[in-house]
Amino acid sequence: MSPSRLIVLLLCAAAGTAAAVALPEYREAPHFTNSEAAQCPPPLPATDADAACSPHAVVHVAMTLDASYLRGTMAAVLSVLRHASCPESVYFHFLAAAGSSPPSSSSVAVQELRDTVRASFPSLAFRVYPFDESRVAGLISTSIRGALDRPLNYARSYLASTLPSCVRRVVYLDSDVVLTDDIASLAATPLPRETAVAAPEYCRANFTAYFTPGFWASPSLSATFKGRRACYFNTGVMVLDLARWRRAGYTAQIEEWMELQKRVRIYELGSLPPFLLVFAGRIAAVDHRWNQHGLGGDNYRGLCRGLHVGAVSLLHWSGKGKPWDRLDAGRPCPLDAVWSKYDLLRPAAEIESS
Repeated sequence: MSPSRLIVLLLCAAAGTAAAVALPEYREAPHFTNSEAAQCPPPLPATDADAACSPHAVVHVAMTLDASYLRGTMAAVLSVLRHASCPESVYFHFLAAAGSSPPSSSSVAVQELRDTVRASFPSLAFRVYPFDESRVAGLISTSIRGALDRPLNYARSYLASTLPSCVRRVVYLDSDVVLTDDIASLAATPLPRETAVAAPEYCRANFTAYFTPGFWASPSLSATFKGRRACYFNTGVMVLDLARWRRAGYTAQIEEWMELQKRVRIYELGSLPPFLLVFAGRIAAVDHRWNQHGLGGDNYRGLCRGLHVGAVSLLHWSGKGKPWDRLDAGRPCPLDAVWSKYDLLRPAAEIESS
């Protein structure tokens, strides 16, 4: 390290500020065009700020955007475009962390994140929304893993108040997924009556484990699920009807449970339990092929896991182990090779030979 660089770092530390982390340079992704056979609408303009409200936006996708998981987000976007029947008609909504105080050592300006996405996807129709982390930071309780406590993990609860009102239906995706199927099929999931959420359900999972013994011992709290066939669902892949969400005031309901959690500990697992409290037993079921989750192992060791039995349209590395970390460490799990094919940080020639 040069003496001048060392002096800068020491001055920053003395002043109580943190230097922003420089983003790596990702390569440009291939351009995917709409299929004539799919009868796609005209392509969305990449630079039109109003394109989100265009009737030609066939699918809306919402994701978070930050330096820590940017590599995963880029791979997920590439996988969506590669397998979409109308890739030029998919509009992306990215929520990026903003307003952290004090700034973290991993903070990156929203503009830099936007420029990085644009450099790799020149023709992508997207918008980046600064997400003020202070609106939720005071509601977050510590969980079993620090990564689950990041305010941006809770941004999915605020999509209805962040995205334009013209966007009625959106597919929310975590940053650690890749698709192997047409996202339009997922986006078209039927949402009956006033149902606002669709996701794969896992009714064989031990639902009681997601809440503390104190929660179940309280007659008033445990009665929350009375009359509901409450099942676990993973919030990393969801289809949301934002108009219905707004009418029902679901963000406020989620916040109320988070406020209670600050006073009485009723769960241990980050942003998932508030969603279960509000929606479990009230969602539309999606075929399990759209969330082959748990590929990152558990929340403690992140050991390798295989696929569940059945078809695969989306692979999800939920859990502690992320494919990019394991690949960089030279200790990949077998399924990490699937993710690596969408990794825009690796040279194209290296991916083609893998």
